[in-house]
Amino acid sequence: MARFCVFLGSREGRDPRFLADARALGEALARRGHSLVYGGARIGMMGALADAALAAGGEVVGVMPDHLVEREQAHHGLTRLIRVRNMHERKASMAAHADAFLMLPGGIGTLEEFFEAWTWHYLGLHDKPIGVLDSEGFYAPLLAFLDSTVEQGFLNARTRAELLDAAEPLELIERVEARLAEG
Repeated sequence: MARFCVFLGSREGRDPRFLADARALGEALARRGHSLVYGGARIGMMGALADAALAAGGEVVGVMPDHLVEREQAHHGLTRLIRVRNMHERKASMAAHADAFLMLPGGIGTLEEFFEAWTWHYLGLHDKPIGVLDSEGFYAPLLAFLDSTVEQGFLNARTRAELLDAAEPLELIERVEARLAEG
């Protein structure tokens, strides 16, 4: 099956439904036979996602720079923890191990990783599906802004349409699976 790279927060966020969606996504990926690739942390949303996938029998690969491992943020119960020298290597390794990219609620690091993967797609460096889980409307303002960039002529409609989004974890997984099946 596919390897889903998920970008999400190392914090829990204020709304407990964000954690619930992270857990639901991790469990659903594992139950559907997919592998999880993520940033390798044991804390916050990242830890909840990984723990749920592992509990459901899934393969979980974490990719973490040495400086974060040394700060004791690494999840040591993963199927595999890949240690890299820096954040640039982390993103490259995560991309190399992924068949698709998803973004869940998170902060600036989540956004930076996600937008780099989407930019690489736009530039033709990969043709992997990309999706956003709009948990509890968290990304609704961002999605509206992206629609505005199309309206204002800064983003073409095709590029925006390639970005999948859904409010529920299983719905997003199914949309990505359909895109993967298209080839």
